[in-house]
Amino acid sequence: MVDNDSVLADWCARAANIEDQINGIVLGQQSAVHWLTVAAFARGHLLLEGDVGVGKTTLLRAFGRTIGGTVERIEGTVDLMPSDLIYHTYINRDGKPQVDPGPLLKNGEQLSMFFFNEINRARPQVHSLMLRVMAEKTVGAFNTEYHFPHLQVMADRNRVERDETYEIPAAARDRFLMEFNIDMPADREHQRELMFNTRYHDVDALINSIPEGIIAFQALNDIAAKIQSSVQASPTMQDYALSLAEATRAPHRYGITLDGIDTDNLVQAGMSPRGMSMLMRAARVQAWMSGRHSLLPEDLRSVFMPCVAHRIFLTPVYELRRALLVPQLIQQILNRVAAP
Repeated sequence: MVDNDSVLADWCARAANIEDQINGIVLGQQSAVHWLTVAAFARGHLLLEGDVGVGKTTLLRAFGRTIGGTVERIEGTVDLMPSDLIYHTYINRDGKPQVDPGPLLKNGEQLSMFFFNEINRARPQVHSLMLRVMAEKTVGAFNTEYHFPHLQVMADRNRVERDETYEIPAAARDRFLMEFNIDMPADREHQRELMFNTRYHDVDALINSIPEGIIAFQALNDIAAKIQSSVQASPTMQDYALSLAEATRAPHRYGITLDGIDTDNLVQAGMSPRGMSMLMRAARVQAWMSGRHSLLPEDLRSVFMPCVAHRIFLTPVYELRRALLVPQLIQQILNRVAAP
């Protein structure tokens, strides 16, 4: 009988290898690479935001190569319809109309990652379809229910252009385990490499230099379940996590203040039960990747921002300033809620 601890230790080494491989070709994005890895083992979806050309697509393509399976991609456009994800029609070589499965259906259960580029350019009808796919990993088509047991959705949006874009609804955003920014590498030597080293100018060759299928995507669900059951949270840690969640809904109860802000009327909605569950999933993976079987405050604190920021919805008078206020609020929550 295989020892569970040795299996998890072996997979932890594979997770570290993934990070090393991707960090070797995507410079200055160590945090983003780490969150991608955490999300893969927490079995959660990701939403990335950043300026144009900072490497969001390259990062996701590289990550998809390391987990094996089939990676499908679609570009969000204003004329994209839900049916475009499920099937496409065309005139075949015999001059007859033909219907073929779309990117969601054509690979069936071998679909390991669905990459939605520029998701905010797609219409709300498309967001609605993706909501079901993300929540249930199923979709109905041709009088058949299709299942995607290993599917992980990765989406991105650029924050420069706002014309012909649609805001992602709260229900859809809450389905993402994490949401975080991809920024320009701050290190000048990384910028120098990206600008002058021709190795980084051929993205396809760069991605193909990574070993394919470092981890078996079919095993991720089982390994993720083992991780969740192996990392324990003491009653004290449970109370701490509950207090953090409560502070996102009622920050004034914890003495949290922001300059010039009425914190009594700042938050319209905070973490939901689903968000609380996802936070714990990510924190347990963080503890596992640190080689521990017990949850510590730093595990929760490290994943708190990417797991929680998009789940806090401000009242209308403050919502337009969320990019500034939510990070400040989260930092105050981490400062004010006493850690055990």
